[in-house]
Amino acid sequence: MNPALPSAAALLRWYRAHRRALPWRATDRSPNPYHVWLSEIMLQQTVVATVIPYFNRFITRFPTIETLANAPDNDILALWAGLGYYARARNLIACARAIAATGRFPDTLDSLRALPGIGPYTAAAIGAIAFNLPIVPIDGNVERVTARIFAIQTPLPAAKPAIAAAAARLGNQPAAHAAPGDFVQALFDLGATICTPRNPSCLLCPWQSSCTAHAEGIAPTLPRKTPKSPRPIRYGTAFLLRDPTGAIALRRRPPTGLLGSMLELPGTAWEPTKPAAPPPTQANWHDAGTITHIFTHFELHLHIMAATTPHLPPTLQHAPPTTPLPSLMRKAVEAGIACLDGRSGGRKEQGKKTSFLKKRSKKLL
Repeated sequence: MNPALPSAAALLRWYRAHRRALPWRATDRSPNPYHVWLSEIMLQQTVVATVIPYFNRFITRFPTIETLANAPDNDILALWAGLGYYARARNLIACARAIAATGRFPDTLDSLRALPGIGPYTAAAIGAIAFNLPIVPIDGNVERVTARIFAIQTPLPAAKPAIAAAAARLGNQPAAHAAPGDFVQALFDLGATICTPRNPSCLLCPWQSSCTAHAEGIAPTLPRKTPKSPRPIRYGTAFLLRDPTGAIALRRRPPTGLLGSMLELPGTAWEPTKPAAPPPTQANWHDAGTITHIFTHFELHLHIMAATTPHLPPTLQHAPPTTPLPSLMRKAVEAGIACLDGRSGGRKEQGKKTSFLKKRSKKLL
């Protein structure tokens, strides 16, 4: 069975009636390129529900790209803390300053791709949404919708070229060319709210009659994926040291690499075998348990030790426990403080595994 190419006009009618209300989305005015760019950087590898409060805080603190460009690095990193994938924050800073230096936001794919942190997908998304360039960026939602519409059964990632070519066919229709930004966002919303990874709501889909996978009864099985290899495991120890005022000892990570420039508890390197863990100072150390945290390429088992001391080491930063921190370090601080306050203790798992591996942006609400 080979249903007709789905109608871009029908999708746009559906979108204008059912589109999601998102703080970066313009509905009654021209899109703000700064808002579009900021949201797209935040949405890389992160779901919409997580991004919304961060986006709102950034826009409140930095209402224009110039105010963001002129802000101290550490202020921006602190506001980003907890959003994950911290290379994005460093590229965000560099990109904002590059744009502010020119006095205008670039509006072509080539000029967008020349900026720090903007790859082919992000350039296409900004170009389509902010500047109505006739291109279809392929995120997880578009990938899933397209694979089902055309019943592309080759497993990912091998299927990516076929999916990209099929998505371009969808975007080449006159109605899509007339409103590229709306068409792209309609595809995002269709995948996020109707054509979901599990249990798609096919009866509500404006493209149901043109979906080959639905006609063949295989929509929930697509797109297919090649099984991933197990992630390697690394081990480390972090030390929560608190003084009588409640301040804790922190240090700043190197500017490049994982969690670059972010604050953290002092501790060991993260290694394939459990490393030696000499504490940063003499104290009565307590075992606060082990945290498991999932990064893109490995799983970390971080052992937490906690102690109180009359004076924090002068070589470390002294900060309140509410200081903005990456999610991993926030969990480590909470585990250490709970141990010192008698709310937990002994060697046990603190909380559940946490993952930032979800597909990008608009995949889930």
